[in-house]
Amino acid sequence: MKKALIIDDERLARSELKKLLADHPEIVVVGEAVNAKDGLEKIETLHPDLLFLDIQMPDKTGFDLLAELERTPQVIFTTAYDEYALKAFEYNALDYLLKPVEPKRLADAIHKLHQQDEKERQAAVGGIRNILSENDQVFVKDGDRCWFVKLQEIRLFESVGNYARVYFENNKPLILKSLNALEERLDERTFFRANRKHIVNLRMIEKIDTYFNGGLLLEMRGGEKIEVSRRQAVKFKEMMSL
Repeated sequence: MKKALIIDDERLARSELKKLLADHPEIVVVGEAVNAKDGLEKIETLHPDLLFLDIQMPDKTGFDLLAELERTPQVIFTTAYDEYALKAFEYNALDYLLKPVEPKRLADAIHKLHQQDEKERQAAVGGIRNILSENDQVFVKDGDRCWFVKLQEIRLFESVGNYARVYFENNKPLILKSLNALEERLDERTFFRANRKHIVNLRMIEKIDTYFNGGLLLEMRGGEKIEVSRRQAVKFKEMMSL
């Protein structure tokens, strides 16, 4: 069963989507939200596994909402506009449904959802979630260039859509791996999820400054400046005994 939250400012659109989802009993709609602010509050309280998310809403867009989340549920965008499709998939969206949503397209999107869940299940059974040691060497390939890099030499990982940029020495190659997938294999005693887009090596931090809204600003050994969100700053201070 998947707990789903529908976030859309149009009441009729929410109602129609709920009717279509009745044909998919494995998807349980646990709530509805009328804008991004309402959506954030419902995500905090309902902990959905899946978002059906509109893009153009009053005040903030669906992209703005995702940018404020520390952990993003699976996302299926629902929108009346097709020009955001490319950007949507930079957020690792499962699918992009144009309104009015067609039953066949919704069924296709839910099929993708099941496929992704099955891949993750097989990965877990296969032991891919084994935690890597900081002394382990990892193979990094970007185009024709290849490296064997010790994890302890990597300063940070940065999310770039379905890819992650790996920072070590003067190199910044892209690898086809999501930040969430990387986080599952990294030792949390060494690597810390600073925000939605960055995982940092705690041993590569040169300087820590306070930042607005209760956050922190980290300066890495390579000069990169990474913001720690307010929520993650609390966890960071507890870990680092600040």
